[in-house]
Amino acid sequence: MKANYQPKPPLLVNAFMAFYIMHDLQVGVGIMGFQRYIYRYAKHDSWISIILVGLLVHLIVYLILKTLQLYGSADIFGVHDDVLGKIIGKFFNAIFIVYCLYATLITLINYIEVVQGWIFPEAPIWLLSLSLFLLMIYGITGGIRVIVGICFFNVIISLWIVLLLLFPLKYAEFSQLLPVLDTNPLGIIKGTYRMTSTVLGFELFYVLYPYFKEKSKVQLYSHLGILISIIVYVAIMVISIAYFSPGQLEDDIWATLTMFRISKIPFIERFEYVTIAYWMIIILPNLMFYMWSAMRGMERSFKVGEKKSLLFFSILLFVVSLFFKTRLEISQLNQLLVPIGFYLAFCYPILLFFLAFIKRKWNQSRSKHYEEI
Repeated sequence: MKANYQPKPPLLVNAFMAFYIMHDLQVGVGIMGFQRYIYRYAKHDSWISIILVGLLVHLIVYLILKTLQLYGSADIFGVHDDVLGKIIGKFFNAIFIVYCLYATLITLINYIEVVQGWIFPEAPIWLLSLSLFLLMIYGITGGIRVIVGICFFNVIISLWIVLLLLFPLKYAEFSQLLPVLDTNPLGIIKGTYRMTSTVLGFELFYVLYPYFKEKSKVQLYSHLGILISIIVYVAIMVISIAYFSPGQLEDDIWATLTMFRISKIPFIERFEYVTIAYWMIIILPNLMFYMWSAMRGMERSFKVGEKKSLLFFSILLFVVSLFFKTRLEISQLNQLLVPIGFYLAFCYPILLFFLAFIKRKWNQSRSKHYEEI
């Protein structure tokens, strides 16, 4: 397998779409209730933990794109094959594929839990799961440009949700944010670590990179997408700290939805229902991109057709999703994502960059040596 991969021109998307993809991937189902996990450690300085994780994401995305730029138009599957060799490279590609499936499953069951907990408590899991899988399959079969197009429209038409944060502002006590930096530094660091699982999604640029035109501009638009996402998370965290009492914020599973509940519009009594239903449109690209990345890995590494992979993975995840029924089971699955996501998405790109850089320099020096001979 060659490290470089050049898709056909009709499949390419403009570089500025990296902004919408990055933002949509990072603002998924986790934004509905990320506050309590960070607040347990960082307390009223939780917003600092979010800023720190944002800086870390900027650094990791820079290294991810720099790694791929060493080859020109490569993806992680080709880089593994070049740097680690065919056998070890396939093993690491398989790990990345399993991770993408795992992230798909977590996104799916978390959204199902929200729907059951807030709107349809008696709705069977199989019906909700099947509905989401049918929508996901329909979008993926349309191709990468269809998924990217959904991301674009999602960001544009979801701007109105930000206005819902104006309602809790009327009851906010911003004095609860003081004193700044009063929390133990170790607590802020632990909050930063816990926040890493919420902002995952950027690692899929390892697979998406070959599909961008004007690859030199992908860095700029990717970092703009990260910046906007972190601003949204910081704003929600600040308002949450000011709106809730400390005890409430530590216990509320879906703090963002709880704040949306007080939104009062004359013709809609329970506005959070609209938000939850609309959020399905926002998480669909997350499901599609993770599943599509797993399919690309199967085709690039193991020569398995995308349609076969899509059918097999969909049936597999559908069956597995039926076993997660309680809050405890889902919480344990979410907790497992924290170390897995941290090591694979935050630590591993640093190692892979240096390995690819050393391999590139070694190839260049060897080529120069042969030319001199």
